[in-house]
Amino acid sequence: MLNGRGLLALTLALAGLLLAGGANAQDKIKIEKLDELPRHTYQAQSAALNYLHDTELLLGLAAELKTDLESDLAKYDIADKTTLKEYYNALGVIALLQERYDDYLKYNDLIIDLEDKDAAKMTSGLLGRAWCKARQSEGDLESNLAEEYARQLTELPYETVGATLKANKGRYEMINENLISGMIESRTQTILDKTNGEMSKDIAMGLLSMGFMVHTYLPVKQGIIDVLAAYLEANEVDKKDIWAARDVTLTDQDKGNEVIVCVWDSGSDVDVFKDVLWTNPKEIPGNNKDDDNNGWVDDVHGIALTLHSDKTTEMLFPIEDVESERPMLQKLMKGLSDLQANIESDESAELKTMMGSLKQEEAQPFIENISKYGNYAHGTHVAGIAMRGNPFARLLISRLTFGYTMIPECPTVEMARKDSAVTWEVVDYYRKNGVRVVNMSWGGDLAGVEAALEANNAGGTPEERKALARQIFEINKMGLYKAMESAPEILWITSAGNDDNNVEFDEVIPSSFDFPNIMTVGAVDQAGDETSFTSFGKTDVYANGFEVLSYVPGGDKLTMSGTSQASPNVTNLAAKILALHPELTPVQVKDLIVKGADEKKAGDRTVRLMNPKNTMALLQQM
Repeated sequence: MLNGRGLLALTLALAGLLLAGGANAQDKIKIEKLDELPRHTYQAQSAALNYLHDTELLLGLAAELKTDLESDLAKYDIADKTTLKEYYNALGVIALLQERYDDYLKYNDLIIDLEDKDAAKMTSGLLGRAWCKARQSEGDLESNLAEEYARQLTELPYETVGATLKANKGRYEMINENLISGMIESRTQTILDKTNGEMSKDIAMGLLSMGFMVHTYLPVKQGIIDVLAAYLEANEVDKKDIWAARDVTLTDQDKGNEVIVCVWDSGSDVDVFKDVLWTNPKEIPGNNKDDDNNGWVDDVHGIALTLHSDKTTEMLFPIEDVESERPMLQKLMKGLSDLQANIESDESAELKTMMGSLKQEEAQPFIENISKYGNYAHGTHVAGIAMRGNPFARLLISRLTFGYTMIPECPTVEMARKDSAVTWEVVDYYRKNGVRVVNMSWGGDLAGVEAALEANNAGGTPEERKALARQIFEINKMGLYKAMESAPEILWITSAGNDDNNVEFDEVIPSSFDFPNIMTVGAVDQAGDETSFTSFGKTDVYANGFEVLSYVPGGDKLTMSGTSQASPNVTNLAAKILALHPELTPVQVKDLIVKGADEKKAGDRTVRLMNPKNTMALLQQM
C-alpha cells in the first residue's frame, strides 16, 4: 500500500505531469545499478513548510539540485531509462521555476525519446508545454493555459491516452495544500528534525516538487481539471475486455488432481476459502500446541509471521473491529489501490474528495489507516484470484506482515538476519507439505532500506548509510534467493511492481531474481495494453491487473488493480496446468505459459500477454 516513499513519489509524479529527458556517453563512468550513483545531501535553510511559500528558499534548493543533477549527467553514463527520466524531470521542474522555458522543452523532448509506453510518450509534458506557451503569451495566464492545454488534448487518440488522462485528472483533483502540508509535516519535517536539517537528494527532490506544486499548479488547478473533464466526457469509450474469451475454467468433471497453492502474502480469511483450504491432518485446531513438532503452533491451514518475523497463529493481519466500518474501509482501500494504479473509479473519486478536504493534521492518520486496512485485505484478494475456477486447488496460507506507517521502522542487521533465517523455515515448510506454486505479490529494494535508515537518522554519514543499507539488503536478498533456489520443485510467481521502473536496475526483490523456476509478472489492462504503473525489466509474462474482481475479508467482493492482481492470474493458470498434469516440472509449466502468450512490442521491450486457452492447447498437444 502507499507508504512514506510512495507519498513522496506521488508528488514527484504530479510534478512530472508537467514534463511527463545529455552529453556524449564517451569516457563517462557506466552506471548499471541505481546504487552506483553518488549520494548528494543538502542542508535545509528553514522549516520544510516554509519552502512552499518562500520563493527564495525554493529557488535556492533548486539551484543546488541543478548543479548536482547536471554534474551527474556529465560524469556518468546512466543505463536506465527510468532514472534518466527522473533526472530530466527534476531539471525540467527547475527550469520552469527559473522561467527557462526553452530548457524545459529540451528536457521534455529527452523524456519523450526515452518513453516505451505509447500513452506516456503522447502525454508526457503536455501541461508543461502549455504552461510555457501561456507564460510567454499576453493576457490572463489561467485562460491561456486552459486554451493551449485543450488544443493539445484534441490532437491525441483517446483510445491510447484516455486511461492516463483519467488518472492525471484524479491526481489533480486529490492534491491540495493541506495534503501537501500534512505530508511535509508528518514525514519530511520529522526526518529533518532527526538529521539537524540534512536531507538526501530524494527528500530534497520531493520537497522541491511539493513546493513547485504550490507555486505553479494549485493556483490554476480548477481550470486544468475542467479542460480534462471536458475532453474525457467528449471522448468516453469503453475498451474491449479480452480476458473473458481467453479464460479457462476447470470443473469436477475434469480429470484433475489436487494441487497445493500457497499465497505468501498478508494473510487470508480462512472463512472465505473454507471449502478449498489445505489442511494439516497432524495438527489439532486451536489447542495452542505444536502437535506435529514441526516448529509451528496450530498450523492447521498454514503459517503466519508478524512484522518482526515472530511466529503467530493469526492468519490475517490484526486490526481493530472493522465490522461497522467495513463498507467505508473497503471503498477507501479500493480507492487508494485505484489511485496508485492510475485508475479513475467511483471509489477513487470519493477518496480524492475526502483527501481534498483533509486538514493538515488529518493527512497522516487518514492515509495510515487506509494502508493498514489494505494490509489486512491484500492477501485475501490475491488468494481469490489464484483459486478461481479450479476445484482441485488447495490454498495453503502463508502470512507475512507489511509496514504501513509514513515513517517506517528502522532496519537493522540483526532484524535482517532474523528475517533471513525464518525465510528458510518458511520455504522448508512449503517443500515438506507439497506446495507446487507460490504467489508472491510483494517486493522490496535497496533504495527502500536506505530511505528507511535516513528516515530514522541511522547509519551515520551518507556513505556509511549506503554501506549499511547494502549490508542489510544483501542479507535479506541472499536469504530469500537461496531459500527459493533450494526448492526447484516449486514454481515461484511474483509481481513486477507498480513503480514503472526497471526492477533489475533498481534491484527489486524478488521480481529481479532469475532462476529457472521463477516467473515475474507485469500488468496490462482489460484490452491487453501495458498499464502506466507496471514495472518491467526481468518480466516473463503480463496478465490482467486492471479492476480484477476478488474477495476481501468477510466475503465481500471488490475490484482492485495492480501487478499484485496480475501475478495471481498467472498462478491461477499454473495451478490448473498442474491439476491436469501433476507430472510436469515448474520449468515445463513456465515454458507452457510463456510459449502460449501473445507477443507485442513496447519500445525495445517485448510484452507477452498471458493466454490461458493457447497454453492449454499447447498442453493438449504435449
